[in-house]
Amino acid sequence: MKRGYYSVLIVVISYVLSFLLPFAMTGQPLLVKYDGAYYFPMLRFHSVTEFGVEGFGEPNYRDLKRRFAADHKGNWVLMSMYPYGPNEPLLDLDESPPNAPTRQHPFGTDDRGRDVLVRLAYGYNISMTFALLVTLFSEGVGTMVGSMLGYFGGKLDILGQRFIEIWSSLPFLYTIIIISSIIVPVYVPGRLQVLQPSFWLLVIILAIFDWVGITYYLRGEFYREKAKDYVGAAIATGVSEFNIMFRHILPNALTPVVSFAPFVIVANISALVALDFLGFGLPAPTPSWGELIGQGTENLTKWWLVLFPLGALFVTLLLVVFIGEAVREAFDPKEFSQLQ
Repeated sequence: MKRGYYSVLIVVISYVLSFLLPFAMTGQPLLVKYDGAYYFPMLRFHSVTEFGVEGFGEPNYRDLKRRFAADHKGNWVLMSMYPYGPNEPLLDLDESPPNAPTRQHPFGTDDRGRDVLVRLAYGYNISMTFALLVTLFSEGVGTMVGSMLGYFGGKLDILGQRFIEIWSSLPFLYTIIIISSIIVPVYVPGRLQVLQPSFWLLVIILAIFDWVGITYYLRGEFYREKAKDYVGAAIATGVSEFNIMFRHILPNALTPVVSFAPFVIVANISALVALDFLGFGLPAPTPSWGELIGQGTENLTKWWLVLFPLGALFVTLLLVVFIGEAVREAFDPKEFSQLQ
């Protein structure tokens, strides 16, 4: 139980902090002071000529910071804690990418010169958000369907079970390939990773397939609970069927939903990584663990592209599994029974 408690702390704190990554890990400065005026490049585009430098487009703010420091004119650039972006190719490195880990880039760079540590951090936020959303949608739909099948029974239950059997027999991977060939996922520059249309498309597709498993458990729980005396008392007092289902029976039937939720999250993280690895997941250049693992298989001599993505995936899944074990033990009556 203790390892489950500490795992919850680690996962929750790291996930909450991951939403601060656009301020902690980015190539955009938080604030620029030039000739007495203050600029916020994270909110508005500024040309390189606005800072007294010849050229076109947006300046390289790390170079601008060094230039201002050398000029000693009171101008300065406030960079983030780790001044590299997830999709920023580092073209000023001495060697061609991928580059081995250094003090400046402790996890090295990938085959396009992007910092691996930054992409792993952003990939963690995307993977956890994706898994939580798919779990929320699929468990919600599965709970609703299983509740109705178990409570009403009869023809609805028979027809519903046949539909679930047919639906669950559909090949998931082939369906993803067909949808990806029809609807080409695109990456919208300047938009947050979790607000990309391709991200939500993948969430909906996986949720459509993931709701089936939990229906069997909810159906059985409702069959068991509706035969108990408190349900008969509620019916005798004129309580509506909706209130009986969702105010009386459902709270007593949520044990399998809560117990299986961490393991469903593990499955959804693994599914996203597998799809990205195969090239049917989120479009480039979305930071993705699966895409980094794919780079590792193509560059087996570049050990950092193999070790760090697989290590991040292993640790995350291990922590979530520990949480799942703790939840399962908390709902297991044998753990608190004197008769074992």
